[in-house]
Amino acid sequence: MTNNDLFDKQAQESLHFFDSDLFKTVQMSGLFDDSKDFADAIPLIAYSDILQQYQIEKQNNSAFDVNNFVEQYFDIVAHQEIRAVSRKVCINDHIESLWELLKKPADVDISGSLLALKNPYIVPGGRFREVYYWDSFFTALGLVESGHLDLAESMLNNFLDLQSRYGCIPNGNRTYYLSRSQPPILCLLVELLLPFQKDEKEFIKNNMAGIEAEYNFWMKGKELLFEDKTEHSRVVKMPDGNFLNRYWDDNAVPRPESYREDILLYQESKPEDSTLFYLNIRAACESGWDFSSRWLGDDHSLASIRTTRILPIDLNCLLYKQEKILAQYHDILGDKETSLVYERYAAMRKSAIQGYMWSEGNGFYMDYDVDTKSNSSVKSLAGIFPLFVELADVKQAEQVSQVINKEFLKPGGLITTLIDTSQQWDSPNGWAPLHWFVVQGLLNYQQNTLATTVQQRWVDTVTEHFQQTGKIMEKYNVCQQRKEAKGGEYDVQDGFGWTNGVYLALRSQFKNSNYSPFPRV
Repeated sequence: MTNNDLFDKQAQESLHFFDSDLFKTVQMSGLFDDSKDFADAIPLIAYSDILQQYQIEKQNNSAFDVNNFVEQYFDIVAHQEIRAVSRKVCINDHIESLWELLKKPADVDISGSLLALKNPYIVPGGRFREVYYWDSFFTALGLVESGHLDLAESMLNNFLDLQSRYGCIPNGNRTYYLSRSQPPILCLLVELLLPFQKDEKEFIKNNMAGIEAEYNFWMKGKELLFEDKTEHSRVVKMPDGNFLNRYWDDNAVPRPESYREDILLYQESKPEDSTLFYLNIRAACESGWDFSSRWLGDDHSLASIRTTRILPIDLNCLLYKQEKILAQYHDILGDKETSLVYERYAAMRKSAIQGYMWSEGNGFYMDYDVDTKSNSSVKSLAGIFPLFVELADVKQAEQVSQVINKEFLKPGGLITTLIDTSQQWDSPNGWAPLHWFVVQGLLNYQQNTLATTVQQRWVDTVTEHFQQTGKIMEKYNVCQQRKEAKGGEYDVQDGFGWTNGVYLALRSQFKNSNYSPFPRV
C-alpha cells in the first residue's frame, strides 16, 4: 500500500466517522462551543475501534458520560493565541516570527480529519489549523516579500498534489472540505511565482496541467447544458448561449465542522427543502465569503440563504483570468490552436459579464440573480474584480472607482458591502484580500490617488491595531477601528496569514513605486 492509499483510507474512515451516531451526539451535546474543535479532534485509536467501544459502553453503562468518553479517546487541539511578546516589537519583525509560528512541516503520520500534505505549509492562525486554498495566495504575497520563496512554492506543490489525489483543490486540507473548493487562484499563484524561476517556460509546462484541471473542475457538466437544461453543478448556460459559473458543493448535508450550528439554524428557519438549505450554506463556504448578504434573500437572515441562485462577479472574473492565462501559456508552449480556444472562451465570458453583471444605473458591477434574471441589489467589493482582471473599459473603471470612493471608503479602509448585518462579510468589516484586489484593480486603470488612499488607510488600521494589542487579525472594523470586528460563526481570529501577506505586499508595492497620494500637476 502506498502512502497515498494509506492517507486516502484514513480520509474515508474520517468521513464515515462524521456520519456516526457518536459524532452527531457529541456535536449536538454542546460540549464544544465551536463544532470545528471536535471535527478536528485526533482519535487516539482507530475510528472503528472507538465506534465499537462507544456502542459497548453506551449499551452497558447506564451512567454513560459522553464527555468522559471524548476525553478518553480523543485529543482536542487547543487554540493558540498569537501576540507580540512586547509592544516595542516592530510589526515587520512580528510577521517574520509569525511565519515560523504558522508554519507546519510536511505531514507524515496523520490521523483524524487532516489531509496529509507532502511539503511544509502556512496555516492562517487561531481555529484555522490547516491550509486554506484562497488564503494561501495572499499568504504567498507576504512569503515572497519576506524572502521565503521556497515555502510559497511548496504550498503550490501541495495544492497540485491534493488536486491529483482528489480531483480538485479542496477548501482546505481536511476531509470535510473535500466536496468543495474555493475561489480559483491557482493561476494567480503560478503567475506570482513565475518571475522567480530560472526557466519560466519549464515552470509553465510543469503547472499547466494543474491550471487546466482546475478549469475543467469548474466547467464540469458544461457539455450537458442545452436550451431546456441550463444548470449543472457550478455551470449555468445563459440566454445568450454563453456560460457563467456559481459556487456549489457536492454534499447537501450539515457541515461536520459546523454541525450543531447548521442543525440549529435549520430547526429555527424550517425551510421547505433541507437539501437546498444545506447546499446553499456549503456553496457560500466555497465562495470564501461565509457569510454575506450577497447570498441572502433577506439581508439580515442567514436562514434565507440562496447562494446557488447567484452568479458571482468575482468568481467569473477569476475564471476569465484563468482562461486568459491558459491562452497565454499555451501560446508560449507553442500550442496555438489550444491558445485560440481559450481566447474564445475568455471573449465569450467577457461578453456575458458585461452583458449580465454591469449595472449602468449603479455604475458598478453586480452579481446576477438567476431567478429574477436581474442584478442583485447588494453592492459589494466583488464589483472591483473586472478592474483586477482588466475586463472593464475606461469609463466603467472610472464609474467603479467613484462608487468605491463615495460608498465603500471609510476611515480604516473599505467596507465589504454597504449593508451592516450580523454576517462577517458585510459592513462594518474590512478584509485583507479584498483590499489587495481593490488596490491592484485601481492601479490597472491609473486610479492612483484612490489606490494610495485605500492602501494607506488599510495599512494604518493593521499597524494601529497591532500597536494597541500586539496582534494581527483576520478582519477589522474599518468604520470604528478601535472596535473589534464582529459577526459570523466564530470569534475574530488572530495570526493571521492573509493579513500578514497583504500588509507586507502593499507596504512594499507603494514604498517601491512612484505612486503619489496627491494628484500630479
